[in-house]
Amino acid sequence: MSRNAMVSRVENERVLVLERVFEAPRDLVFKMFKEPEHLKRWWGPRGWEVPVCHVDFRPGGVWHYCMKCVDKNQGDFYGMESWGKGVYKEIVEPEKIIYTDYFSDAEGNTNDTLPSTEVMMEFIDLGGKTKLVSRSEYVSAEALKTVMDMGMLEGITQTWDRLEESLSEIK
Repeated sequence: MSRNAMVSRVENERVLVLERVFEAPRDLVFKMFKEPEHLKRWWGPRGWEVPVCHVDFRPGGVWHYCMKCVDKNQGDFYGMESWGKGVYKEIVEPEKIIYTDYFSDAEGNTNDTLPSTEVMMEFIDLGGKTKLVSRSEYVSAEALKTVMDMGMLEGITQTWDRLEESLSEIK
């Protein structure tokens, strides 16, 4: 287990809390979540790319993106597209981003059959390193279980591993 392993826990049956320390300054880690050219490099699990990534980084602004599986070894997932849409509620640079995360389609219409999430990301300055704390609140314990059963925790673990790799390439 690496010393930068992600720690996860569930609070109140419907809040997923994820924490990880990144070996990079807070301003840089924050920037990775703000700019589409950075997000395209690391967002999503291994074997997935982000061919579409539109970011309007302001309260009320929308982040609309597509993840596409490009890894033939992922079997039925190969070629699959997964669209997502975030609507920013609050941004405090470089400390905090709060947004609502939805499953969506290519036009940005939200998919109401899958649970949306209230996400709060905190970027804590550890003097040259950054502790990232993500709190994802679901409407119910069942909604959280739905996304966990879809493999979300493994997907986020791989995504944050890719973030760490991108950070090490930049600095």
